[in-house]
Amino acid sequence: MNFSKELVALANYLAGEFDNREQAYKEPVWYVHLRLWQRPVSLLWSDSLTLFAEQSNILDLDKPYRQRIMRVMQTQDKQATLQVQYYMFKDPSAFGGAGSNPDLLNALKTDQLELLPGCVLNVTNQQTAFNSYLFTATPLPEQKCCFSYRGNTIQVSLGFEAAPNEFKSFDKGIDPTTGNAIWGAMMGPYCYTKRQQYQDFQF
Repeated sequence: MNFSKELVALANYLAGEFDNREQAYKEPVWYVHLRLWQRPVSLLWSDSLTLFAEQSNILDLDKPYRQRIMRVMQTQDKQATLQVQYYMFKDPSAFGGAGSNPDLLNALKTDQLELLPGCVLNVTNQQTAFNSYLFTATPLPEQKCCFSYRGNTIQVSLGFEAAPNEFKSFDKGIDPTTGNAIWGAMMGPYCYTKRQQYQDFQF
């Protein structure tokens, strides 16, 4: 399938190893020092580009968490021509550590994933230079991103900005009862710098 240059650019901006070292050193009360892996995955769907994501506290790199799949797709919406659909793993432990050990992803199949219908982001872009963009991803109006994990209902608010070497995450955990943020980007986005570019998507 022929993908737009914007879709390929977004997937490449997302792909890499990141951390928020500068932010964590400057504001340690509000921002944990995290490492974030977002690895390209061999095509699971022919109409989109796919990434595996997980993160870890820099002090516990052997205990990564929040394993998820990001599927970057084109849409027919003139307001937002790109979308990101999130999936969770039916067995997250089977792929824990795949950020630093991508061989674990070689056997990944769609039947090991669970679609999260409300966990979709519309992506708009602003061209900042020749072949360079700032992508902004925001939730669909009036949709809640919820899923079950270990018998509990988890609600999250997702969002990000992506540039060639920077990634800002607005992800927050939400208390379903009060609607208040209880973890994550409570005082503003986590600001990551790309430390390593993973193999580019080429189409």
